[in-house]
Amino acid sequence: QVYAVFSEELKCWCRALVESVQRQADGCQLGCFLVDYAKYCSVASENIRVLAGAFAKIPYRARKCRLHCTKPLTLHIDYCENTAKMGPAKRWDTAAIQHFRKLLE
Repeated sequence: QVYAVFSEELKCWCRALVESVQRQADGCQLGCFLVDYAKYCSVASENIRVLAGAFAKIPYRARKCRLHCTKPLTLHIDYCENTAKMGPAKRWDTAAIQHFRKLLE
C-alpha cells in the first residue's frame, strides 16, 4: 500500500512504500521508498498518512528495476602467487555504483 510521508530531505510530502519498521525508545522509524523520486529515506511514524483514493491511483514516476543477467564482479588478489583475477562478488562495490550513476546522468 502507498502512503503519504513527509521527507525531511525534500521538505515536502511524498508518496512512499513502507519497506521496514524499526522500533525505537521514542517511537518507530519507517524505512520508505519514495515512488516519485526513486529514493530511500527514513521517516518517523508521526510523519505518515493514508492517501486519499484518487491520489493513490496515480502511476508512480519511479520504478524499482534490476539489470537483467548482470552480476557484480570484484578483483580477487592472491598475494602468495602475485596474481589478480576478476571473479564473482556478493554485492556491487561503491565505485561500480558511482560509475553506473554517472553513466545514467
